[in-house]
Amino acid sequence: MYTLAVPDDSRRLLALGWLLLCVLALFGAGVFSLLLVVSRTPYIQDVIPWIDFFHSALVVHVDLSVLVWSLAFGGILWSLNQRPGTSWLAWVALVLASAGTAIIIVSPFVRDAQPLMSNYIPVLQHPVFFTGLLTFALGFSLLVINSMVFMAPVGPWMEGQGALRFGLNTAAVAAAVALGCFAWSWLQMPDYLLGESYFELLFWGGGHVMQFTYTLLMLVAWLWLSHSAGLSLPLTPRVVLVILFVGLTCVFVSPLIYLSYPITTLEHVELFTWLMRWGGSLATLPLALALIVGLLRYGGRSDEELLARSCLQSSLFLFGIGGMIGFLISGSTVTIPAHYHGSIVGVTLALMGVCYLLLPQLGFPLRNMRMAIWQPVVYGGGQLLHVAGLVWSGGYGVQRKVAGAEQNLDSIERVAGMGLMGLGGLISAIGGLLFLIVVLRALARVHQRTNDAER
Repeated sequence: MYTLAVPDDSRRLLALGWLLLCVLALFGAGVFSLLLVVSRTPYIQDVIPWIDFFHSALVVHVDLSVLVWSLAFGGILWSLNQRPGTSWLAWVALVLASAGTAIIIVSPFVRDAQPLMSNYIPVLQHPVFFTGLLTFALGFSLLVINSMVFMAPVGPWMEGQGALRFGLNTAAVAAAVALGCFAWSWLQMPDYLLGESYFELLFWGGGHVMQFTYTLLMLVAWLWLSHSAGLSLPLTPRVVLVILFVGLTCVFVSPLIYLSYPITTLEHVELFTWLMRWGGSLATLPLALALIVGLLRYGGRSDEELLARSCLQSSLFLFGIGGMIGFLISGSTVTIPAHYHGSIVGVTLALMGVCYLLLPQLGFPLRNMRMAIWQPVVYGGGQLLHVAGLVWSGGYGVQRKVAGAEQNLDSIERVAGMGLMGLGGLISAIGGLLFLIVVLRALARVHQRTNDAER
């Protein structure tokens, strides 16, 4: 019921192009994540000669694994959701986004790149990084415009496919509102702000709204995975439409916040925090509960159903853990990255699951089904340990966004917590590598089959 067919025209190639960009982003993020883990792991960190590289690696890791990966995957789904016919605007968007991503990847290796750990979109203060970020932003803006102008008709509202299309449309609208918030913050920015404070306020409002884009894409992925897992949900498509509409409604609160309070006020900052905390719960909790009921009813039989189930339950668990940790945040400790690692990895696992479903429909059947089934467990399990270590360390006051001696690991409790974080990060990196292996082997299989046919 909740599924979209892959069209047999230019939209298929467009979706494949965005998929390749997703693979590039995850590969780059994986390399930088390994640098991050070893630069914060007790004892290992003492023998690393380039420990000052930690913050630059953190900037690019976050931007690739969250911003580029999630929004590029939106490009895959929006490509499948647009009307028939070739759109030159969509291809221009893909080229610009790909070029911007490539520039971001190389930017940490230029000289004098100063990392600024602003929330949602950390930056490197260097013309090379800003060129890459603005190029990607321009490509994504064109993608959103194309998705809204050429979106396919929703179709029958009370059917599962209509609910999926509505969800993808709401995600595009949320992305457009987020872009508007970025512009609004830039126009309101006072002249006296510089450095990290400048970018913190610049990305605060739009960054919070962008989380609703990620969440709406995840809800679409959950529904798609539930169909492939053979689940029977205690929700009708009509109720699903209401849930998606609630998520979209929360987005339109953001202009009221801008109109009520300047971006430099505490009220502006806190209202966006509350909007994401409570609005996100309203948008996800009903569907999450229905999916849990569906998972308890049916265990899955075929490999395809087991694969969808594995991705779905891993995503549900990590996203739920991340959401609950969000209510425990107090101060600027590593509890904050524990919260968003859980939530964002929940989104990532759902999108990975849809990627597995789409590859055979795009003409790239999976070669490693067993590896694909276990990959979400390894990736999600590693992230669970990673998050647990961060929560443990945050309880003992370990600060976020620091590495090396700055972490003040002067007690066995702090060392144990950050050691658990390092172990979980390593296991998670292995899980991410398994995903790339499964995807790349699927892509290579068709290439090999073509070469065999030519011989």
